[in-house]
Amino acid sequence: MTRAVSVIRRPAVKPGAEADSITLDHEARGRRRLAMTTNGGLAFLLDLRRPANLNDGDALQLEDGRLVLVRAAEEELVEITAATPLRLAKIAWHLGNRHTPAEVTEDAIYVAPDHVLVEMVRGLGGAARAVKRPFRPEHGAYHSHD
Repeated sequence: MTRAVSVIRRPAVKPGAEADSITLDHEARGRRRLAMTTNGGLAFLLDLRRPANLNDGDALQLEDGRLVLVRAAEEELVEITAATPLRLAKIAWHLGNRHTPAEVTEDAIYVAPDHVLVEMVRGLGGAARAVKRPFRPEHGAYHSHD
């Protein structure tokens, strides 16, 4: 079976250089070793030395040099908003205190569905609604890039 053994980060991927693409959810984008099938039907083994936290637009390089472009899959998420930036910041602090993976944007925070967190957000004066979009949570402060 063909193996993918390295990651090419988005800025280094030349447009149109990919041979195929693969659409992965957040969990699969953090794996090290996993049998995968591209959107075009090519089966390969992801076989990295360590988990790589793949991002939308990165590419996996196969042993023969071909590139498989990584696309972030849409996932069921909770969009958290608040009436003021201060209130949203306080909600973010509480989510961080729970070590909850979260994607932070200028106007909202996105987390995986969790009814306990939704109730906490509402209790803190925020709003929460179900959405479907790619999930790109922040990496921890001690996360190293390769």
